[in-house]
Amino acid sequence: MSIDRRKAALFCTAAAVRLLLFTAFPGLPDLLTGRVEISTPVTSFKRLQEGLFLYNHNVSPYDGGVYHQAPLLLPLFSLLPNSLDYPIFTYIIYILVDLLSADALMKIADSGEARSSKLYTSPRKDKKWGSLEIAAAFLFNPFTIATCIGRPTSVFTSCAILHAVAKAVAGSSLTSIFALTFAAYLSMYPILLLPPLLLLCFDRRRSESSINFFLGCASAVGGSTYALLQMSYIITGSWEFLSSTYGVHLLLPDLTPNVGLWWYFFIEMFDSFRNFFLGVFWLHLSSYVGGLTIRLRRQPLFVVTILLGIFAIFKPYPSISDTSLFLAMLPLYQHVFPLMRYTFLTTSTVLYATLLGPAFYYLWVYAGSGNANFFYAITLVWSLGLSVLVGDILFAVLRDEWEVERPEMKGKEIRQI
Repeated sequence: MSIDRRKAALFCTAAAVRLLLFTAFPGLPDLLTGRVEISTPVTSFKRLQEGLFLYNHNVSPYDGGVYHQAPLLLPLFSLLPNSLDYPIFTYIIYILVDLLSADALMKIADSGEARSSKLYTSPRKDKKWGSLEIAAAFLFNPFTIATCIGRPTSVFTSCAILHAVAKAVAGSSLTSIFALTFAAYLSMYPILLLPPLLLLCFDRRRSESSINFFLGCASAVGGSTYALLQMSYIITGSWEFLSSTYGVHLLLPDLTPNVGLWWYFFIEMFDSFRNFFLGVFWLHLSSYVGGLTIRLRRQPLFVVTILLGIFAIFKPYPSISDTSLFLAMLPLYQHVFPLMRYTFLTTSTVLYATLLGPAFYYLWVYAGSGNANFFYAITLVWSLGLSVLVGDILFAVLRDEWEVERPEMKGKEIRQI
C-alpha cells in the first residue's frame, strides 16, 4: 500500500507542533484547561479527572455533582497511567483524535459532495481547495490547537461527527448512524444533525425504498442508543448518569460562564419563568433543523455545516471547540466564498472578540475592575461575529443556487424589496 507523503508530512508536523506545546510549556495544558472559552461544565478535563478519581475508588462518579460527562469515557481514561505522573499518554490520545478528525475531513473533501451532490451541481465546482489544504486549515487553526492542549472531551464529539459525515458521503449508512449516535451519546445536541445526515445517506442508495431505508435507520439509531446506554448502566451500576449527564444539558443547572448566550440570561432569570425560557431556548435551537433541511434538500452536507455554526452560537454550553468544527467545514465551500459580502466584518469581529475575551474575563474575575456584564458583552460580540458568518455563507450558497435557476441574473446585484 502506497503512502501519501504529503499527508504523512502534514500529520507528522501537526502532531509535532502539539507535542512541542505540551512538553516545552508544561504549565500550558493546565492553564488552558481552566479557561472558560475552552472548558465547559460538560467537557472539562478537570471534571473528568474528578469523575475518574471517584470511579477508580468504586464511588459513583456522579455523587459529587461535578462530573457531567458520558460514563464510557471513564473506562477509557482509567486504562491510561495517571495523567499527573505520566501526562504523555493523555497527550497522545488527544493528538491522535485531532489527526483522526483531519483524516475524516479529508475524506469528506475528496468526495466532492460540497460542490456536486446528487440533486445539485454548483456552476463554480471547479473552484476548490484540495483535501490537504482543508486538513491543514483545521489542524493549524489556533482554536483547534488550543482545544487540543486544553483537553476537553468535546474533541471526541467533533471527531465522531466528522466520521459520521465521512461515512455518510461514502455510503456507509449504518456506520454513519452509529458514529452520530455516539456523538449524541457524548454531547446530546448532535442528534439534531440526524435529518440532514439521513438525507446524505439516502442520496447514495439506489434501489431501496425510502420507507424501508428510514425505518432501518430509525431502528439503527434506537439500537445504538440502547446499547450505549446499557453499557453505561453496567459501568455505573445505576441510571443516575441520565440526569447527571443529559439533564444538565436540558435544565442548565450549572451556570458557569462560557462563550455562549444562555448562562447570563438564566442567572438574571426569575425562577418562576425559568422552565418556560428553557423550553423557548431549546425550541429556538431545534427549530432551525426542519427549515434548513427542507429548504436546502439538494445540499444536505451544507445543512450539516450550517447547523454546526448555529450550534456553536446557540447551544447551552458552547466553546471554541464547536467554532473550530464549524470553521473546519467552511473551506469545503470555497467555491462560494466570492459571493460572501461581509468577510472583512466577520473576520474583524471574531478576532476582536478572541483577543479581548480573555482580557475582559481577567478584569472581571481576577482584577475585580469589571463584572459579569463586562464579560457577557464580549461574548455577545463573539456570537454576533459568528452569526454574521453563518448568515453570510448561507446567503452565498442560496445565491449560488439562484444563479443556476436564473442564469440571466448571474453577477447582478440583489435588492430586497
